[in-house]
Amino acid sequence: MNEHLPVLPFRQGYADWMPSWKSDTDPTSWISNSVVWYSQLLTVTLGEDRFRTYVKQFNYGNADVSGNPGRHDGLTEAWLGSSLKISPIEQIRFLEDLVNRRLSVSAHAYTMTANITKLGDQPAGWEIHGKTGTGFPLKKDGSADEEHAYGWFVGWATKNHRTLVFAKCIQDSRLVNGSAGLRARKEFMDELVPILKSF
Repeated sequence: MNEHLPVLPFRQGYADWMPSWKSDTDPTSWISNSVVWYSQLLTVTLGEDRFRTYVKQFNYGNADVSGNPGRHDGLTEAWLGSSLKISPIEQIRFLEDLVNRRLSVSAHAYTMTANITKLGDQPAGWEIHGKTGTGFPLKKDGSADEEHAYGWFVGWATKNHRTLVFAKCIQDSRLVNGSAGLRARKEFMDELVPILKSF
């Protein structure tokens, strides 16, 4: 495995909410485009026991990967507005463990994570790694409440021996065009760049 392997082909029936998801996907495009079906194939490959063990070992939010009640879909749905929940503070704690290599994963996994989350050229010599996310709370009928989308942008910035971790979460109060995750990233980067230039 590396930044471009494995390449998995898109197939009919996979989640295809975004045009960019309807093509072959590798680890780099998986992260940059937030390809849900690629995530689902990976968790299915892990299996329920390993998936649950990793989430618990990582102390990731409430660590509940059961999925939607009565549907037995935790492997493919737990993090999609379902049972797995995390706060911005918990995200910070997880990222601190990640950047300080306190998680029980291989050195290669840390390197891969850094490589596929690295953003382009950044100000004042900082290297920024980040991941967006968009989600929706569920209505009583189980459908997505698109008027109250959540947008996430989480990651870390490194320069020399200094590292800052961050988590930005927004929630819309009305229906807004465009990905909430991308809007969260834009808002945060507009705030972050002047801060980094001051260090």
